[in-house]
Amino acid sequence: MKVVGFCGPSGSGKTTLIEQLLPRLRGHGTRVSVIKHAHSGFDIDTPGKDSWRHREAGAFEVLLASDSRLVKMREYEVQGHPSVHQLIAELVDCDWVLVEGFKHADILKIELYDPARGAAPQYPDDPYVVALVTDAAPPVPTQRPVFARGDVEGLAQFLAEQAARHEYRFDPPA
Repeated sequence: MKVVGFCGPSGSGKTTLIEQLLPRLRGHGTRVSVIKHAHSGFDIDTPGKDSWRHREAGAFEVLLASDSRLVKMREYEVQGHPSVHQLIAELVDCDWVLVEGFKHADILKIELYDPARGAAPQYPDDPYVVALVTDAAPPVPTQRPVFARGDVEGLAQFLAEQAARHEYRFDPPA
């Protein structure tokens, strides 16, 4: 499986870019999964529904399954911060994993930079950033490829050409 992250401040367009990139990667006959970093306390449950009731009653994991969908929820007994590697290990085998957020993860990433967000760019100090998506001039000169926000085709082509580089290998520290 190949893994690529997308980093940038909140509101920089990560979700939109992934949403546009997904059908292009799927169009090549690949299975694509997404891991998204969320803030504490997010919920996909609806109060009063069975899954919510089971979780509220103390279930460690709740698995919902239908003929077309599966969702697994896990409550941490102690607040924790799973690594991107732990989350990748939870996935069923696929061709690509697109990781949104996890800006400090040790995986290859594409940074979305927007000077209007007021955040300093990450790419000058992060060796894992392999490309930049921006409609502005990069504030720090770079040899990395730079894609316009609307160039989703170009980005998909870049990922296809760089697929071997994105092959997931993780050797946990001993």
